[in-house]
Amino acid sequence: MDSRSHPPVTAALRLCLHALLTGLLALVAVRAAGEGAPHAGAVVALTLVTAGVYGAGALAGRPGPAGTGVRAGAGARVGAEARATSVRQRASMRPGTRAAALWLAALCALWLGLLVLSPDALWVAFPLYFLQLHLLPTRWGVPAVVVTAAAAITSFVVHRQEIAPGAFLGPLLGAAVAIATVLGYDALFRESERRRELIVELVATRAELAEAERTAGTLAERERLAREIHDTLAQGLSSIQLLLRAAERTLPGDAPAAAHVRAAREAAQANLAEARSFVRALTPPDLEHGSLAAALERLCARTSGPDLTVRFAVSGTPVELPTPYEVALLRTAQSALANTVRHARAGRAEITLSFMDTSVALDVVDDGRGFDPSGAPVAERGDGGFGLPAMRSRAATLGGTLSVESAPGQGTALAVTLPLAGPRRSAGPRRSQERAA
Repeated sequence: MDSRSHPPVTAALRLCLHALLTGLLALVAVRAAGEGAPHAGAVVALTLVTAGVYGAGALAGRPGPAGTGVRAGAGARVGAEARATSVRQRASMRPGTRAAALWLAALCALWLGLLVLSPDALWVAFPLYFLQLHLLPTRWGVPAVVVTAAAAITSFVVHRQEIAPGAFLGPLLGAAVAIATVLGYDALFRESERRRELIVELVATRAELAEAERTAGTLAERERLAREIHDTLAQGLSSIQLLLRAAERTLPGDAPAAAHVRAAREAAQANLAEARSFVRALTPPDLEHGSLAAALERLCARTSGPDLTVRFAVSGTPVELPTPYEVALLRTAQSALANTVRHARAGRAEITLSFMDTSVALDVVDDGRGFDPSGAPVAERGDGGFGLPAMRSRAATLGGTLSVESAPGQGTALAVTLPLAGPRRSAGPRRSQERAA
C-alpha cells in the first residue's frame, strides 16, 4: 500500500490493516489445525502462501527512507541507481497501478481458495474490503467489495448448510462500514488538500500585496523627494544663479569681486545641474525612458489579459507637461486600472489622454459592474492607497479636478483634468535636461 497520497494518518491505519489480516489468517490456520478439519494441511499451506503474497506486496508498497548517506564517486552513483530502482518498484504498487491490481487479484484468488476449504476464511473479507477500496478506483472498488461480500455469504451458506440472518448481516454491514469509512476519509482528505492549496495561494497573495505596497511606498517617497528638491533646492539655486549673473554684468571687468562672483555663479550652476540630476533619478521608472503617452501605452499592455482588454488613445496635439503633471496622470491611470482589475469585473477598458488649449485630461472608462459614487468612502487608509480620495487629492494639489460617473451595472467613467499655463510646446524627443520651472 502507498501512504504518500494520504500522509501521515495512514501510517497507523496501514499497521492496523496488517495486524488485522495477519491475525485473521492465523485464526484460520489455527482453527483448521486444532479442530482437525478436513484438508487442514491444505488450509495451513494456503494461509501461509496468502500471508507471504500479502507481505511481499506490503513491503513493496511501503514508503522508503528519506535518504541515506553514500560515498562519493562510484559509490554515490551505485547508491543513486539503487534508490531509483527502489522508488520504481514501490511506485509500481501505488493505488490504480497494474501491479497493485495484479497483487490484489492474487490475494483475492488465494482467499477464494481458502473459502472453498474453510468457512473461517470469510472473516478475511473485512480487510480485503479496505484493500479493494484503497487500491482500485471507486468505480471498480465498490463493485469488488459487493462481490467479495457475496462470496463470503455464499461460503457461509455452503459450509453450514443453513441460512441465518447473521450470515447476511455480518458481511454486508462490514462492506457498508468499509465503504463509508474509506469514501468519507477520501472526502476529508480532498477537502484538507483544497484548504491547503487555498492557504498557499493566500500566503502568496499576501506576499505579492506586501511587495506591491512596499513598491508603491518607495515610489511615492521618490516622487515626494523629487518635488521637494525641484520646488526648493533647484528653484533656489536657479534664483541664485540668475542674481549672480546679473551682479556679474553690473561689475566692471577689472573689479576685484568679479572673479569671486563668477566662481559663485559657476558653483551655483553646477549645484543646480546636480539637483536636477537628482530629480531625474527620482522620476518614476515608467517616465524615465519615454513620454507620458508611451508610459500609459505600456501600462495598458501590462494590464491587458485574457479577461480584460485595455486600449489607449491620444486626442489632440501632445505637448510637453511638467514632471508633476506626468506623475499625477500616470499614478491616476494606475490607480483607476487597479480598481478596474480588482473590483469592476470588466471585460474592456479604455484610457484616453486629451490635450486641449488650456488643459490636459485623462479619461479611464470600463464596462464593469459599476458602483454608486455617493456611497464611496470619503477617506481611506493613509498609506497611499488607490482610493478615489487619494486621486482627488493628487489632482487638487495641481489645481485640477477629478470627476467620477458610475452606476451599478453600467460601468465607470473617471476623468481628471489639469490646467495648462503658459504657451504650449509640441512634445518632441525628450529634452536632454530636466524640465524645470
